[in-house]
Amino acid sequence: MDTAIIVFSSLCALLFVGKLLRVNCPILQRLYLPSSVIGGLIGLAILSTCGQWIPEKVPAVIGKIPGFLINVIFATIFLGTATPKIRDVVRLAFPQLVVGQLLAWGQYVVGLGLAGFLFAKWFAVPPSFGNLLEIGFEGGHGTVGGMAESFQAFGWEDGAALGFTVATLGMIIGIVFGMALIQWAHRHGYVKEVRSFEDRRLFERRGFHLRGSRPIAGRQTVMSDSIDSLAWHFTVVGLAVLIGYGISVCIPVKGFPLFPLCMIGGVILEVIARKSRKSFLIDRGQMERISGASLDFLVVSAISTIKLSVVAKNWIPLTLLVLAGTLYTLAVVVFVSRRVFRTFWFERAIAEFGQATGVTATGLMLLRTVDPENKTPAAIGFGYKQLLHEPFMGGGIWTALAFTLVYRIGWMNVWLISLGMLAVWAFAAWWLARRRSASASAS
Repeated sequence: MDTAIIVFSSLCALLFVGKLLRVNCPILQRLYLPSSVIGGLIGLAILSTCGQWIPEKVPAVIGKIPGFLINVIFATIFLGTATPKIRDVVRLAFPQLVVGQLLAWGQYVVGLGLAGFLFAKWFAVPPSFGNLLEIGFEGGHGTVGGMAESFQAFGWEDGAALGFTVATLGMIIGIVFGMALIQWAHRHGYVKEVRSFEDRRLFERRGFHLRGSRPIAGRQTVMSDSIDSLAWHFTVVGLAVLIGYGISVCIPVKGFPLFPLCMIGGVILEVIARKSRKSFLIDRGQMERISGASLDFLVVSAISTIKLSVVAKNWIPLTLLVLAGTLYTLAVVVFVSRRVFRTFWFERAIAEFGQATGVTATGLMLLRTVDPENKTPAAIGFGYKQLLHEPFMGGGIWTALAFTLVYRIGWMNVWLISLGMLAVWAFAAWWLARRRSASASAS
């Protein structure tokens, strides 16, 4: 049987089994684990125990899928999005951006600091080991997959397996610790609208939409007798990736990944569409479905191909790195966020916690748990903040550049840059906290 058929069918089967387990296993429902994570763990178990009976080409092809799909995901980020007013973005997103930047730059300071000052001497890991904290936590499986060629270019192929492990642990930590934080906030009266697991109806726990309340997945913008609407949107995404690839050819930087440039390609196409008054041909809903489907296949393939031997060899520094990153993230959310946000501080902070440990979808899931009817401005502020945050952090330009710079100018210089940027955003947080305190005193 053709390798492509085996790979595609296998990933579909893993997602199918993951969904079945999520539907029928209450503990998985309580943990809110995505079907892609469940299926990926099953795939990891199969490849680790039965690998000798699987054709060698199959794991190799599966391992290349995350690096490809992250380009698709980043190409869709700005396609079909309306440009908001600058005043609205600044007003609603700046406090959100401050917390997001504190989390991202802090993960570099913590990760590179531990790796450079301690782990390189104690465990003989490269200083770039510290980059894995932000790449895996903020960036997630897709970013790790997109960085695979960068890991290889600098002779550290183990970085992909370790990065996928950090991303998997981060997603689980984001969900489990996030739900624990929500219960803590509910007990202390910080949130009122919490929808606990017991409050959810059976179809919600299992992850289904009822017939009468199914949301629209996207709108068709072209007539099917000319081209299918989904095919048209895939075409637009492919052009964005092509533009990104063209930019990458012109960049004389070894090891710089493609996916941030695909995001730029998407921006270029969106600007052209709006300038030519053809933006109505691009539907945001369809772009979100393309991105969401790509993410599910990316996660299940990424987790399935984690090399457990590499993880076992580095389990001590990996554990310490994840533990330190989790503690730092919790500290920012619990102690800093409540002083930065004027209103609804926990709703805004929990979304940042979910993204800073897992992916954007995790942050939105936690936010929906504490604000199910969008009664707070948290969702809008979080969305606007993404426009300013994602181009640079969590898989953006700096995430890609920082790894290359560790090898070009040394980890210490990158750590000092990160420390300086953390100080800048810490000052911004202090200014917001002082402004909020003065406003409270005046009232």
